[in-house]
Amino acid sequence: MSDTTPNTPAVAPPDPRPPARLGWVLGITGAATFMAALDNLVVTTALPVIREDLDGSLAALEWIVNGYTLPFACLLLFAAGLGDRFGRRRVFAGGVVVFTLASALAALAGTTGELIAARALQGVGAAVLLPLSLTLITASVPAERRGTAFGIWGAINGLAVAGGPLVGGAVTEHLSWHWIFWLNVPVGLLLLPLIRLRLPGGRGTDAPLDVPGALLATAGLLGVVLGIIRGHEHGWTAPSTLGPLTAGAAVLVLFVLWERRTPAPLLPLDLFRSRTFALVNAASLLMFLGMFGSIFLLTQFLQIIQGHGPQAAGLRMLPWTAMPLLIAPLAGVLTDRIGGRPVVTTGLGLMAAGLAWFALVADPAVGYGAQLPAFVLCGLGMAMFFAPAGAMVMGSVPPERQGVASGVNNSLREVGGALGIALLASVFAARGGYAPPTAFVDGLVPALWWGAAALLTAGLLVFLVPRGGGAAGAAADPAAPLGGTAGTGGPAPAPGEPLPAVAGPGAGPGAGQR
Repeated sequence: MSDTTPNTPAVAPPDPRPPARLGWVLGITGAATFMAALDNLVVTTALPVIREDLDGSLAALEWIVNGYTLPFACLLLFAAGLGDRFGRRRVFAGGVVVFTLASALAALAGTTGELIAARALQGVGAAVLLPLSLTLITASVPAERRGTAFGIWGAINGLAVAGGPLVGGAVTEHLSWHWIFWLNVPVGLLLLPLIRLRLPGGRGTDAPLDVPGALLATAGLLGVVLGIIRGHEHGWTAPSTLGPLTAGAAVLVLFVLWERRTPAPLLPLDLFRSRTFALVNAASLLMFLGMFGSIFLLTQFLQIIQGHGPQAAGLRMLPWTAMPLLIAPLAGVLTDRIGGRPVVTTGLGLMAAGLAWFALVADPAVGYGAQLPAFVLCGLGMAMFFAPAGAMVMGSVPPERQGVASGVNNSLREVGGALGIALLASVFAARGGYAPPTAFVDGLVPALWWGAAALLTAGLLVFLVPRGGGAAGAAADPAAPLGGTAGTGGPAPAPGEPLPAVAGPGAGPGAGQR
């Protein structure tokens, strides 16, 4: 069943230039999103040095991390809408400019306040880069090759997420924490002319931008994420926690009501009638909850309890770091052949097994050999999640809605990451503490079990996705009911049959280019 609703935004004509080469598109978008994803965790291992250098309080150090997360999580959906309205290449280039400028300001920061402000501006730029990278790739790649393309994209971004502690530790130890941010500047300056010359372009759609919806979505997400962050800092029943949570939830209800009545919604709610779209997005939130919360605690375990320096701790996580680079492209190829559901389900199960392994062997004196299988399992699982999950989300919607689909998916991932750090840190604080070492393990173990449970639940949700739903080569069907088959509107093609063409305007390679 194709989308025939009158409110569907018009799609701009394809770019008259020859289709962009996949290598250039993946290289440019991969480099930009690598910076954004890396900076999500890269400062964690540098915080002790930053605290000493800038004389920062514990609360200020937490906001150096959270100042990036807040705008990143809250503006993803709005940024995707801007890309659809004004052209994805143009808005993507603007995101690179903002992120590069913010990185320079962070490197020049002389106080924690200046650093927090620069980190917030970085989050604004990152919110533009991440969702638009997916839509630019999707617009440049034939449907039957998207799994492979997303595999390469997933390898790059998975490496950035897992490699944050290693890069941050090495740069801080051998140069200074300022260079964590200075390294982004030449990359950003190099990317700007390449974006203009090598990415597919276009003028965007003629549909009006849903400004009230964008403001409501941003304000609602801001309240929810701020409440989650404060839940860890001040307690879940404190007024400073309940106030933002309640206000944010109320504003999100208003956002839904507005989206139901406006003729050109920022978030077409019928997207969630697709079983694939709804379930994969829910699983993405839970996956980031379990992964980010666990990484947050495990990096501290390696440094504070086992006494490793920042670089040594990052090196010990290298099996987790390296796996996405090696496995994600293979996972993408496998997705093209058998579909994303079995690949993602297996990956989430492996990650859950890895966290369970950590929980079973956790001890202040545990050797690295006993931890190594857990690092490998988590790395394998994460590598098998990013590319197929991205392909499933993008394959579950028509081309003209892939921008907003990417924004929704990345927003939920970021909310999941913030929620994971807050919830698992709360479990840790309730059952343990930082001293003595046995107290840290007492808090770490139940937190890891909670993380494993979140990942298993995510795997169950993906298992419920219809067979062939969201396949990279499937026709998108955003309005498929929850009880039906999403993605193709019918059974998957038999082996050897050609994949169905993508329905809707602008189908085919390069469709919907902005």
